[in-house]
Amino acid sequence: MSEQARAQSMPDVVDLGHGITAIDTHFQRPRFDASHLIVEGGRAAFVDTGTTFSVPRLLGALEGLGLAPGDVDHVILTHVHLDHAGGAGELMRHLPHARLVVHPRGARHMVDPSRLVAGASAVYGAEVVRETYGEIVPVPAERVVEAGEGFVLHLGGRPLLFLDTPGHARHHVCIWDEASRSFFTGDTFGLCYPELASEDSAFIVPTTTPIQFDPAALEASVARLRERRPQAMILTHYSRVTDVERLAGELVEQVHDMVRLARTAHGHADRHERLTTALGEYYLGRAVAHGAAAPAEEIQALLALDVELNAQGLEVWLDAQ
Repeated sequence: MSEQARAQSMPDVVDLGHGITAIDTHFQRPRFDASHLIVEGGRAAFVDTGTTFSVPRLLGALEGLGLAPGDVDHVILTHVHLDHAGGAGELMRHLPHARLVVHPRGARHMVDPSRLVAGASAVYGAEVVRETYGEIVPVPAERVVEAGEGFVLHLGGRPLLFLDTPGHARHHVCIWDEASRSFFTGDTFGLCYPELASEDSAFIVPTTTPIQFDPAALEASVARLRERRPQAMILTHYSRVTDVERLAGELVEQVHDMVRLARTAHGHADRHERLTTALGEYYLGRAVAHGAAAPAEEIQALLALDVELNAQGLEVWLDAQ
């Protein structure tokens, strides 16, 4: 069995301990995008939602844990990119008591998602957005809670602390859970690929997707997360990792390398082609050195989307300098 097939065969709902459950949203492919459900004292909160198409999976996982929609108090978004927040409005329709908790910069886009959809359509194309994310349902303003730096949310008496963590996006928060000594990191702590893990360690890649990538801010945000010496990071892509210090160092190193590759390609007429080629070769080399067992062509296929999006984000950043 290939590493990709092995990852795809993993269960869709995984108990991570401390009342935290990972739910595979099946966005793009298995083991790529997760929503996480926190349960404390019979009360529940989702962290990130996947797309509108993911909602039945989230509700099914809730039922599987013996919980009802009325037991969910919060839907928390790390940021409002559609692979994290696209399903929030539809999910809220099913949760009569829940409030949507989101960065102040992202709140207006959940109440009126038209600009959010337009931005995604500019990157991917309108037809792709419809097919990939489904209908983006607005959330009534009275059900939205703005959570910026230092905001504390209490779930069944369990405190969840919000930190403002720009770098990937200016509307990004990470959530510190003291009970598990873990951060829910959205995209700030990069992407991990189960298919490319070695026997004992995860494989991580930063995400620099358009349009708000800021390498200095991202490095500062990662440093802030490290200060609390977390036992684990819980990533939307994909789920719980525990080798925090090593992965944090690799993230920062890669951001520096990616910026260097972007600067090298800058000024050439074929900048985008040069950059995507350089990034693809760079990630492949790191995956092989990491001990990924998958064939080179499988690794390249897995990383192709992120190579393209990371290149686009780096180019937007270059043009803003």
